[in-house]
Amino acid sequence: MDPTSSGGASLTLTLPNEQAMGDLAIDLANALDPGDVVTLSGDLGAGKTMLARAIIRHLAGNPALDVPSPTFTLMQSYELPRFVLVHADFYRLSGPDDLRELGFEDLPTGAVVLIEWPDRAPDLLPPNRLEIEIKLDAEHGPDRRTVSITGRKAFAPRAARLAKTRNFLEKAGFAEAERLRLAGDASTRCYERLTLGDRSVILMNAPRRPDGPPVKYGRPYSAIAHLAEDVRPYVAIANGLRARGFSAPEIFAADIEGGLVLIEDLGDRAVVAGDPPAPIADCYRTAVDLLIELHGLSLPPELQVTTNVVHRLPVYDLEAFMIEIELLLDWYLPRLSATPTPTARSAFLSFWRQALAPALAAPKTWVLRDFHSPNLLWLPERSGTARIGLLDFQDALMGPAAYDLASLLQDARVDVPEALEIELIGRYVRARRKADPGFEAGNFVQLYSTLAAQRASKILGIFARLDQRDRKPQYLRHMPRVANYLQRSLAHPSLAPIKAWCNAYVPPPPG
Repeated sequence: MDPTSSGGASLTLTLPNEQAMGDLAIDLANALDPGDVVTLSGDLGAGKTMLARAIIRHLAGNPALDVPSPTFTLMQSYELPRFVLVHADFYRLSGPDDLRELGFEDLPTGAVVLIEWPDRAPDLLPPNRLEIEIKLDAEHGPDRRTVSITGRKAFAPRAARLAKTRNFLEKAGFAEAERLRLAGDASTRCYERLTLGDRSVILMNAPRRPDGPPVKYGRPYSAIAHLAEDVRPYVAIANGLRARGFSAPEIFAADIEGGLVLIEDLGDRAVVAGDPPAPIADCYRTAVDLLIELHGLSLPPELQVTTNVVHRLPVYDLEAFMIEIELLLDWYLPRLSATPTPTARSAFLSFWRQALAPALAAPKTWVLRDFHSPNLLWLPERSGTARIGLLDFQDALMGPAAYDLASLLQDARVDVPEALEIELIGRYVRARRKADPGFEAGNFVQLYSTLAAQRASKILGIFARLDQRDRKPQYLRHMPRVANYLQRSLAHPSLAPIKAWCNAYVPPPPG
C-alpha cells in the first residue's frame, strides 16, 4: 500500500489486492476514536462493504464475525470493546425521515458511524468526518483499487497522519505486522501492539501537542505545567533510565518530528491484581526500592535525544505546582456547584504557596511524574528493581523525590490500604537514611504529605475536566478515592490551613 499522492488533508492509495484492503482496514480501525463518522463512497461492487466489514471485524477482534450488509435494514449496530459502532447504508434511503424513524439522530454518545452511499443524505453528515472513496482499477488487475482518503475539518490532520504512520512502519520493517490498538490513557497519545512473526513491539503514536489557549501569564496550561510537547523527552528519558539499569522500553525506531516511536514490548503483567484491582504488595515494595535506587543517584538535568539534540528536564517550579492546584478550583469545585468567592480562592492559593516552600527548596531529582500502577509492569524474568517496567515518563521534571512516592502510594486508580502506604513510606525512609545519615525523616514525611495533597487536588481537577471538556466520564468513578487520599494527606499538621479551607469549601464527592 503506497501513497501515490498526498496533500494536506487528502491522500490516495493504490491497493493491488484484498490483502492490501485488509491492511487499510486495520489502519483505519486503529485510528478511530469515539464519535467519529466515516463515509464510504464508490460504485456498486467497489468494496465499500468489504472495507467496512474488515474494520468491524478488526475492532471486534473476531475475523469470523458475521457482518451483513445493512442495505435493507439501513443500520446495523455492534457493541465493540472500545465503542458502539453503527454501520449504515443510505442506498435505499427514500428521505431523511427513514433514518429519523430508525433513531439515526439519537445514536449512543460516542458511537462511531460508518456510512455507505453518504451522497443520498448529505444534510445528515457532520462537518468533521473522514471520507473514503473507492474505485476499481480493472485495467491493472481484477482486485486493484484506488482509494482516496480525505479528512474534513477537524479530521484533516488525522487523515494526513495515516500516511505518515504507514510510511514510518514501512521504513522500520513493520508494514506487514498484525496491529492491535491498546487501551489508551488520558492523553492524546495512542498505542498499538505490532506482531510480526515471533517479534512484538509497541507503536507509540504521539502527534505534537498543540498549544491551548492562554490561561495565565499569557501562556497555555501545558507550557506552565511543563507538559511534553513532542516525543523528544520520552526518547531522552527512556535512554537515560536504561543507561542506569532501569527497565524503560528500548527505542527501536523514532520519527522525532512526526511523533512516532517503536519501543520494546514489556508485556502486560501488572503490579495490581483482582477485581477491583488491588496492589500486589511485593510488586509495590520493588517499585519503592526502584525509587530508593533512583533517588540515590546523581542525576543530570540534561539528556541526549540524538547526536545533535539535547533535552533539558524542566524544574518543577511554583508556577507548575500552582497551575495544577488551580484545576481543583476551576474544574472540580464547579462540578460540585461549589465555586468559592474571590477572597476564598485567594486564601486557598496563599496557603498552598506557603505549604510548597519546603518542596521548592528540597534537593532535586528526576520526578517521573506518573509513577503509578497504570504505568508500571511486572517483569519477573528480570532481577532486582529491573523487575519493574517503566512507562509514560515523558513529562518528567527535576523536583522533590517525595512526589513519585506519593504518586505510587496514593494511586488514583487503585485503593492502596493506609497500612501498606505507611509500611512503604517507612521502607523508603529507612533505606534513604541508611545511605545518608543526614536524611531527615520528619521533613520527608511533611514533603510527602504536601505533594500527595497537591497531586490529589490536581487529579480531582483533571478527572472533572476529562469528563466535562473531553467527554471521558470513565474517570469519574475514581473521584471518591482521590478525595479520600486528599483528606488522608491533609491530616499532616503542616497542612492544617488547607485542611480547614477544604472542610469549609469542598463538598464530599457524589457517590
